[in-house]
Amino acid sequence: MTAVRIIVASPNDPAAAPLLDALSDALSAITGDDGRSSFDPAQADEPGSVFLLALDEADQPVGCGALRPLAVGIGEIKRMYAAPGTKGVGAALLAALEAQAERLGYSVLKLSTRRVNHRAVDFYKRQGWGETEPFGRYVGRPESVCMARALSPQ
Repeated sequence: MTAVRIIVASPNDPAAAPLLDALSDALSAITGDDGRSSFDPAQADEPGSVFLLALDEADQPVGCGALRPLAVGIGEIKRMYAAPGTKGVGAALLAALEAQAERLGYSVLKLSTRRVNHRAVDFYKRQGWGETEPFGRYVGRPESVCMARALSPQ
């Protein structure tokens, strides 16, 4: 398991750029869409939002993820990524995002990924997420799978 430290950062932080680019490249290769259009980095500065970076023991960025509000009590996970070869980084990031969401008072988290992205779908299922009805821009998009997880707000 990769030792990791998770910090609150900005998606505009120079350390985040290579991770977000790698995520976009990976999504494009898997799905044909880089996912950039569904996340505006400026949203990370809005109330109820957060962007996290995972750093390894040498303080090198190895993962990232974002949380933004969808509706009262409901947040959405965006731009989750763990660098290839890292073990446990994705789970640590997701747990940190869920903890942030609970701290912010969210009772439910949602996300969307592409059905063809089996690795992501399987990862979220292993972390206790389940499929849910499509929401927002994903309604009527059969290539998308929406997932949700109930939280216990603090």
